[in-house]
Amino acid sequence: MDASEVGSGAPPRLEAVERELRAPWAAGVAGLVFATLFSVSMVLFYREPKAGSSASEIAAWYLRDRGTAIGFVGVYLTPFAGIAFLWFVATVRSRIGAREDKFFATVFLGGGILFVALLYAAAAAISAPLAAVKFQDAPPPSADVFVYARGLAYTLLFVYGMRAAAVFMIVSSTIALRTAALPRWVAYLGFAVALVLLFSVSYVRAIVFTFPAWVALVSIVALRRAHAERERPPARDT
Repeated sequence: MDASEVGSGAPPRLEAVERELRAPWAAGVAGLVFATLFSVSMVLFYREPKAGSSASEIAAWYLRDRGTAIGFVGVYLTPFAGIAFLWFVATVRSRIGAREDKFFATVFLGGGILFVALLYAAAAAISAPLAAVKFQDAPPPSADVFVYARGLAYTLLFVYGMRAAAVFMIVSSTIALRTAALPRWVAYLGFAVALVLLFSVSYVRAIVFTFPAWVALVSIVALRRAHAERERPPARDT
């Protein structure tokens, strides 16, 4: 291949190949960042007073510097978890490219955005009393206010957020089967976990960790494929 060929047709093709190689790597990293930040933020949110706590126990937690510091770490990690997830969605779409079906692509993107919006709303609901006490010199919330804020946050996340996550997993697994972007067993596992999230009616705290666990699994598979593609020798022109 001479210099004239490199200057004309090769660069666009090489750039396309480089984008194809970068997409799985970027998706894998973004997915692992999301899974980590989401899980850590949920664990920190669960450090708030337990259900059935008395008014004095709730007030003591909100007035204790260590308790509020832990709560705010979870509050500030949540937006970055959402950003990482949106990055994950974008890079997966970039990987699929022209092979994606418009119907599934619309539901895929909409489900991802809706999940992030509900995650942000849930985080805002559970952290609103904490922000009022810390930044507006409000008194600690009463037991009724605390229970209401927790109930609103749990409803947004467990009832609505997990359904949006389930739809996202179903569409992602369907696209993966159609395009062979993931191993078939990963796609089938996604269907199984999505059905659990879709029809679950419990507020079991551990159930929210199934979604980031699946995203982490997809990310690890994507990183392994990206490494294999980088190690694969390039095809020679004939």
